Amino acid sequence: MRPLLAEPTEEEIDMSIHVKAAPSQFPPPMTSMTPREHGDPCSLVIFGATGDLAKRKLFPAVYHLAKGRLLAHDFRLIGMDRAAMTDDEFRILVKKCVEASEEISGFDQATWEDFEHRLYYLQGDLTQTSAYTTLRDRLHALEEKLEARSANRLFYLSVPPFIFREIIDHLSSSGLAPRTESPKTRPWARIIIEKPFGHNLASALSLNQLVLSHFNEHQIYRIDHYLGKETVQNILVFRAANAIFEPIWNRNHISHVQITAAETVGVESRGNYYEHAGVVRDMFQNHLMQLLALTAMELPHQMKANLVRDEKVKAIRSIRPFTLGAFQEAVRAQYAPGEIKGKPVQGYRQEPGVAADSMTPTYAAIKLMIDNGRWRGVPFYLRSGKRMAKRVTEIAIEFHKPAYLIDGLTGLEPGTEVESNVLVLRVQPNDGVTLRFSAKAPGAALALTPEIEVATVDMDFTYTEAFGQTLSPAYETLILDCMIGDATLFTRSDEVEAGWHVTDPLLEYWAANPPASGLPTYPSGSWGPEEADRLLEKDGFAWRKP
Repeated sequence: MRPLLAEPTEEEIDMSIHVKAAPSQFPPPMTSMTPREHGDPCSLVIFGATGDLAKRKLFPAVYHLAKGRLLAHDFRLIGMDRAAMTDDEFRILVKKCVEASEEISGFDQATWEDFEHRLYYLQGDLTQTSAYTTLRDRLHALEEKLEARSANRLFYLSVPPFIFREIIDHLSSSGLAPRTESPKTRPWARIIIEKPFGHNLASALSLNQLVLSHFNEHQIYRIDHYLGKETVQNILVFRAANAIFEPIWNRNHISHVQITAAETVGVESRGNYYEHAGVVRDMFQNHLMQLLALTAMELPHQMKANLVRDEKVKAIRSIRPFTLGAFQEAVRAQYAPGEIKGKPVQGYRQEPGVAADSMTPTYAAIKLMIDNGRWRGVPFYLRSGKRMAKRVTEIAIEFHKPAYLIDGLTGLEPGTEVESNVLVLRVQPNDGVTLRFSAKAPGAALALTPEIEVATVDMDFTYTEAFGQTLSPAYETLILDCMIGDATLFTRSDEVEAGWHVTDPLLEYWAANPPASGLPTYPSGSWGPEEADRLLEKDGFAWRKP
């Protein structure tokens, strides 16, 4: 029998069952965006408006909100950066970004004609006081005809982390973003801070202290775009709304959990950044920690921001601290030359901005244990890497094997076993859910043979098939929530710190203990190094190959 969670064979693929909803059982497919509350009237100020994030993600997301009529009438967007640009030139830039976006389903000229008049641009050095004086004057001019309650301000720090501190200090000292004591205060001022939030635990604590010295927690939105994905939000709904799953969501029924975030791309033009970050800071401390928390947390009695975040923090704080043995088991590696989609690609050390003798890992695999009543004894395996065989982010939950099997049930060699049931929550791509289980393969009747062959089959749900629409871009959801004032999908200060408490000791151990025989490598286009396979094999498991 092939290893647990291995890639399905051709015969299994042929037998795979794809369950689709019958028209009479479910509501008709939606043909437009699900009705949502529109945002409060506000000025959205994007610092770093000529940067990659703003052009690829933020501008298309805000345009999509306009297309869905989710922006208030008194909404305006002000971009600010060092580059010299007029308002009209900025509008041309934004239009090109929207038209080029793969996340926008069709450019609508009528929407654009209304949207472009809400766009403005200011040139300024964000480290200088004069930039904030200029911004204050422009905001006052735009807000002077509005009711005071409509003069809300949302500041998005789409900038490198090393200037977070200066911007936060200037926003406070200039009066652009006054501290408010209540989330109900109008007009409001809110700050969106991009990841990474700190470089380690000490820097995260320091940055939290700085931000909280100027603003209250309800004004701070620490953004992780993974939480804006429909399939990530669905994790809690899937658990809470399906009576067949939540009762078995525990150590009595689940043998282990695998969380994978694999990318086919390399570091591209981000070599200088990645050399200082590495895969753990880039993916584990934020994205994978969020997926683990949502999978492992207790369900709150209400879906309210602080109640959800309370339970996430409890789950992260329940993660067992690394021991020396766990440090030594953790796998780190670097991608070497190989092939992606049949095309040769270079290794990490050949990328621009990367040192020829770099020891920065682009792949990591770790085992975490959660010491609470629900999960004690259940390993959580987390892995992430660049230049992998396939782009995929998923949570695979493997259940225990059947406690009792009828003799001759499998029709296989003695000593072999029926595969475990596996529930896969796919975050990207092909967002959805798959449940793998065993069924009788077609063949002789039960009474005519002592051995019955069992096959592995899948029940598969995808969002696009079930709901008939393209999912909203993650940043669209998150920006709208900021305008509404819903912080459910954003990380709180104690959650950030709890995540660093988990990953910081590993980073420190790796920094102090470089591999004696050099950093392991894996060919680009593979599923990672052999050392990662052994991490699971010693526990009797194997990585799932999506």
